[in-house]
Amino acid sequence: MNHAARTFAYQRRWPEAIVVYMQGLKTPGRLTDPQGKRPGWQHAIGEQGDRDLKFFDAVLASLKQDYRVDEKRIYATGHSNGGAFTYLLWAARGDRFAAFAASSATAARSLRMLKPKPVMHIAGRADALVKFAWQQRTMDALRRLNQCGDGQPWEKWCTSYPSEIGAPVVTFIHPGSHRFPADAPATIVKFFKAHAKP
Repeated sequence: MNHAARTFAYQRRWPEAIVVYMQGLKTPGRLTDPQGKRPGWQHAIGEQGDRDLKFFDAVLASLKQDYRVDEKRIYATGHSNGGAFTYLLWAARGDRFAAFAASSATAARSLRMLKPKPVMHIAGRADALVKFAWQQRTMDALRRLNQCGDGQPWEKWCTSYPSEIGAPVVTFIHPGSHRFPADAPATIVKFFKAHAKP
């Protein structure tokens, strides 16, 4: 997890936060790694015996035991397969979170189980792995779910869609590929800081 800590560095951008970089187990991937030789995350509720949801539950319980966890400020973010797992966490454990940020992923299998929450979605227009059109469908569905109005410019590459029910959607659409943009972590932290559970 040293690579994730260096790449995302949320702990540097929000030093007051408790930041946990969870490591998935070897998991067959839908788009890559069908043999499951690399770490990944379960794709749907009930898969892999819900091992990854149970892992999340155990991590959160341990954090609450050892630290003062602000129940109004628990967030999830992930890139690619981790982004899809972020949407799965929203579907399966959404009541525990204040907001979400997913990158280079879709919520296709989780959409029907989502309840409105603030969310940021990061997508590259040139993503050849998780096609931009697929991600656009997810972003459109999230705006409908969260009852969002017209978008307004926010940060670089970002559009913020205000929500009638207090669950805005921010889209971070960059010109790049599947790679996680270097300026995304700071933008995610700014988004998370603006949203706490009521």
